[in-house]
Parts: sequence; C-alpha cells; structure tokens
Amino acid sequence: DQKVYMDLPNVQAAWQVIRDMNIRGAPLIAIVACLGLAVDLKSDPISQELDQIVATHGPDHFDAVYAYVDGKMNYLNTSRPTAVNLSNALAEIRTELTQLRNVTTNDDSLSHREQIVNAVVKHARFMLDRDGNDNMTLAAHGADAILESKPPGTKVSVMTICNTGALATSHYGTALGVVRALRDRQQLKKVVALETRPYNQGSRLTAFEIVEEKMPGGTLICDSMAASLMDQETIDAVVIGADRVCANGDTANKVGSYALSLAAAAHQVPFYVASPFTTLDVNTATGKEIHIEQRPAKELL
Repeated sequence: DQKVYMDLPNVQAAWQVIRDMNIRGAPLIAIVACLGLAVDLKSDPISQELDQIVATHGPDHFDAVYAYVDGKMNYLNTSRPTAVNLSNALAEIRTELTQLRNVTTNDDSLSHREQIVNAVVKHARFMLDRDGNDNMTLAAHGADAILESKPPGTKVSVMTICNTGALATSHYGTALGVVRALRDRQQLKKVVALETRPYNQGSRLTAFEIVEEKMPGGTLICDSMAASLMDQETIDAVVIGADRVCANGDTANKVGSYALSLAAAAHQVPFYVASPFTTLDVNTATGKEIHIEQRPAKELL
C-alpha cells in the first residue's frame, strides 16, 4: 500500500533486491544493477580494495582493475536470467571500459582506476536517462498505433498483464506507459489489469499505479477472466511488456502472456508488445533458445 525506498550500498545488495524481486521489470533490473555497481565502486570499502590493486600493480593496473570490476558484473548477471536488459547493459559497460584502453583521456592526471570508475558511473547515469526518454517515445508510438484506426477523439479500453509502469522502469513505463500516453491525450476509457499469478505483480503493483494516478476505469481482474471479459466488453487493445525479444520476434514475458495472446487472437483484439531496444536479443534466434527462469515453488502459495 506504500512506496518504500531501499538503500543499496553495494553490488551484493543490488543482486539481492533483483533476485528477491523487491524490484522487477526488465528495464529496471538493468538500471538497478548498473547503478548498484556505480555506487559500489565509489564506496569506501571498495575504494580501499581498489587502492590495494593499484599499489600492487603500479601504473599498469588497468587490466587488474578491469578484471575486478568485470567480476562484479559477472556476479550481477547471475541475479535473474530471463530478462536480457541486464546482460545487454553490462555488455555496454564492458564496451565502454574496453575502449578506454585505446583512448587517451583529456585529463592525464586520472589513473586507469579513476577512468574505469568514472566511466561506470557516467554510463549508469546515461542508462537511467535513456530509459526514461525511450519510454516516453515508446508510449507515444504505442498510443498512435492503437488510435490510428479509430475516429478522432475515440476513447479506448486497454488490457495489460504484469507490471510495466514506473515501478518497472526508470520513468513512465513501457506497456503501462502506453496506457499513460492514452490517458494524457484524454483518450483512455478503461484500463484492465490482470492480477498476474503467481507473484501478483498486476494486483500489487499495476493496480497501485492505476489507483495512485486515478486512471480512468481502472479495473483489476483475475488472469482466467481475460477471455470472458473480451467476450463481454469491447477491449480495443492488449498491451504487454517483454523480458526478451529474439532475432525472429519471439517474445518472452511474464507467464500468462501466451494465454492472453491466444485469447486476444480468438476475440480479434489487437495485441501489442511494448518494448525498448534494450530488450532486443539479436544473438538468440528464437524463443526456444531462451533460458526461462524457474521461480521457487513457495511463490505459488
């Protein structure tokens, strides 16, 4: 019933909140991991460890510091496997750090260690800002797509699953961002959120965002009611988020998304996946190759 802000002083804390699903949503998982790494590297205990590495290896300490940071990134990447945003984000940081080897800094007073830490912090901040901008653009495109076949001024009803709003991203949201964009245009009649078993992200999080912002026609239903509601009422679109989009377009998302897509197809309801490019995995050919996370059985009860 309330928002709680948690302190994440190091990568261990970042790993734990991701693993325990204190924070979730593919974009937010990546952002929290990268910001957690940045905070970790700037903390006093880690600064002391980095001092020791520099003292041991002298001026040519780049590889040693890089290996140290890379070990932390490998650890963060084990937190949750299905959402590709995390591995994509860490790969971006690795690219930034690798480029430092071949780039002469404008400030010769900076050691390799300082350059590496500064690069991590800078890129983490960039990812935070980029995600917010991407969400706003994605939401506008999604609203355009839903409304393009409608008469001007038409208000629409949208169904969604899981949580894809501000609580799953840096700002605004992906699928729920599309709903927000419709609301901001005064063209949202109703938003229907599925409870999203077994962890109830829809009832605990999406419903919270809907109520907090007083979105029009906010309605929470059990997952098994989706097809029945499509049969009884006009649902203009189903919009979901994604944990991973493969090279062929196959999409992994919260369990229940597949059944929802079949219900939408059976009732001829347009079905959209709202996903930023950071969720694209061009190295995985099809959905059959995705490593699907298996959560603890206790979460079902």
